[in-house]
Amino acid sequence: MASPSESHRTRALITGRDGFTGRYVAEELVGAGYDVIGLVHDTDPPIPGVLYANLLDRAATCAAVEQARADVVIHLAAIAFVAHGDVDELYRVNVVGTRNLLEALAATSHKPRMVVLASSANIYGNASDNPITEDTPPAPANDYAVSKLAMEQMARLWMDRLPIVITRPFNYTGVGQSEQFLIPKIVSYFHRGAREIELGNTQVWRDFSDVRDVAHAYAAIVEKAPPGRTLNICSGVAHSLAEILDTMTKIAGYEIEVKVNPAFVRVNEVVRLVGSNARLFADTGITASLPLRSTLEWMYAAL
Repeated sequence: MASPSESHRTRALITGRDGFTGRYVAEELVGAGYDVIGLVHDTDPPIPGVLYANLLDRAATCAAVEQARADVVIHLAAIAFVAHGDVDELYRVNVVGTRNLLEALAATSHKPRMVVLASSANIYGNASDNPITEDTPPAPANDYAVSKLAMEQMARLWMDRLPIVITRPFNYTGVGQSEQFLIPKIVSYFHRGAREIELGNTQVWRDFSDVRDVAHAYAAIVEKAPPGRTLNICSGVAHSLAEILDTMTKIAGYEIEVKVNPAFVRVNEVVRLVGSNARLFADTGITASLPLRSTLEWMYAAL
């Protein structure tokens, strides 16, 4: 990936800069020579280099975007938890908030050369394709996935005014991810020596990446991906929940008893989700490099 010119340090605006993914993407871009500006909803105390705006506030969003004068934008701010309880908020933030951002970017006096929007592989639902490509028909199976697909469709209305790339990240994890997500929960239980753990459906397979690989992919996308593209971000490898538990047993040196809690079993659970990263590699030369075991060891050691 080519670094920004010494004479003009590229300004990167990251919405959701203070979130799990945003912190790693910011670090990756700073390392590549970017000036990174964060756009966040709120923080206390204020942080230098961070702008504040609720994306549901159109005027505040326009003012923040105009102040940022960003050359590239990576939009990560969203409700990203599938089981989020407030469905109305999920749609407002993921769809209306994104529309307000695009409206502000289209109106700003300093037009960005690239706008990257984070959608989700959840839009594929229980697709039978193996692996799932960007051409696999969407079949969302929950409100989170529907909100992301709606966001994508809305964003296409702006592609004649903005150089937009849509990403569909598959599952990923790493140090700092909330324990409401599956892998951080499992790692935490093993780290504290718990003898049993309650989980939902254990017969699921996911394509897990390391968040550091995902951040590296985003940095490559803003430099190399052609506008108008839709790109999977994934490892291309499926891991079952049983395999993850077995790996953690080896790392921690003991076996944990798994109990299935019906309250944790999601309606319309997506059983298998594994993607193709061929298009991402063709466009950027980037592919996943960190195996899941090394990610689990990193997370376990960090606790």
